[in-house]
Amino acid sequence: MSIKADVHLDAKGLACPMPIVKTKKAMKELAVGKVLKITATDKGSKADLAAWAGSAGHEYIGTNEDGEILIHYIRKGGADSEVDKPFERTITNEDLATSEGIILDVREEAEYAFGHVPQAKSIPLGELEERMSELDSNQNIYVICRTGRRSELAAHKLVESGFQKVFNVFPGMKDWKGELIKETNKITSGGN
Repeated sequence: MSIKADVHLDAKGLACPMPIVKTKKAMKELAVGKVLKITATDKGSKADLAAWAGSAGHEYIGTNEDGEILIHYIRKGGADSEVDKPFERTITNEDLATSEGIILDVREEAEYAFGHVPQAKSIPLGELEERMSELDSNQNIYVICRTGRRSELAAHKLVESGFQKVFNVFPGMKDWKGELIKETNKITSGGN
């Protein structure tokens, strides 16, 4: 199936948060109702772009996959879009080390396996809505990703679903200096 796009953005080879950064810039140049096609290789971009589009007032049309290439389609929303409101409750990496509550890692499984905060629970952003019941709404929830962008989107989703004690960890795993747990032995390739 081919979807007519008005503008094409090549984000292949870019990792989070760059596909969103480039998409946001491209959307500013688009007229309301026009469709942006984004080609990307970052598996996390599927959940990231869908969540971002919704929070910014755009219509996430969907994603097609062509081998390793993800082809995303987003229709520009009305004049009230681009409201991209930052999440108001943040916590630093340093403060997270001494905080009590649930550490929720919303990166993809492979990113989590290559290094995560001890005791962190892995729920990739794309699975968050269907797995929210796994979280205790009475506890503080510290949401972390690689750069703070995916976690910001996840924090908004949690609050919109009724969670009150939610914090975005910023700047996230890219600047984490504390202990890391690695589970790379759980990652398998296609053969033995």
